[in-house]
Amino acid sequence: MARLFKRRGEKKKGLWRRAVDLALTDVRVAVGGLDHESLESLEERLLTADFGVDATMRLVDHVGSLARRGKVSGGSELRRALKDEIARILEPAGSSFLQVAETGTTVYLIVGVNGVGKTTSVAKLAHRIRSEGRSVLLAAADTFRAGAVQQLRVWAERVGADFVAGQKGGDPAAVAFDAIVAAEARDVDVVLVDTAGRLHTQRNLMEELQKVDRVIRRRCEGAPHECLIVLDGTVGQNAVAQVRSFGDVVDLSGIILTKLDGTARGGIVVGLQQEFGLPVKLVGSGEGVDDLSDFDPDDFVEGVFEE
Repeated sequence: MARLFKRRGEKKKGLWRRAVDLALTDVRVAVGGLDHESLESLEERLLTADFGVDATMRLVDHVGSLARRGKVSGGSELRRALKDEIARILEPAGSSFLQVAETGTTVYLIVGVNGVGKTTSVAKLAHRIRSEGRSVLLAAADTFRAGAVQQLRVWAERVGADFVAGQKGGDPAAVAFDAIVAAEARDVDVVLVDTAGRLHTQRNLMEELQKVDRVIRRRCEGAPHECLIVLDGTVGQNAVAQVRSFGDVVDLSGIILTKLDGTARGGIVVGLQQEFGLPVKLVGSGEGVDDLSDFDPDDFVEGVFEE
């Protein structure tokens, strides 16, 4: 059975707080209207803040049921009821730290569409692993775009990681295979397989990704130990379609949520957990190599409802 990464130190608390402050403005506005607005208005506000239909209906039904039974009265009690229900939705994400192999090499498969910050997230994760005293190898399985290989090579040099790439237009699954072989020979702790960014509507490329996953599973028992989908925090409900499409071809284990800036709406964190039971494991809130943090559901909820 796999063991778990330990929590990061207090240094990351500042980063998470910054992410909360940047991403949750719309959510705070949504819950702040409970003092003087109807449940219909709350529903609209939650949808606007990217909670999605499933989570929104669950939350509105919950607080509405309590109100009808006289269990709550007034905005502060309604906010408490909403806070408690959001915490229940996010509860499964509370222990969702990155899995590592008990013995041998750990393999993470990183997937996502173009433009979400996938390769940068791979680099940030590699830097994080290196800073924890582990060795890491980056596998450039995006053989479709030559620039992607060079970009990852530069990042590997910058963060002190080993690097494996294939020929342009070659088989991405072969790159993943060679990377695992190289990691085992060099006694490297973790392999990060960076796949080609692809539209979730491109069937041939999704089948190619499925092959990469299949080869990894055959070559390394228990791998991939994580299959993480990188999502842009600003795209809203389009993230739902991406998770659904990628989840049809690979066994997703978690989310890296990127671009948590002033245009992101934090409700998508709740919506994805409600609809897919797929936890946000890591969040990125900047371009720096250190701008990657564990997702903390307790801090998330407190950030939404803080005065």
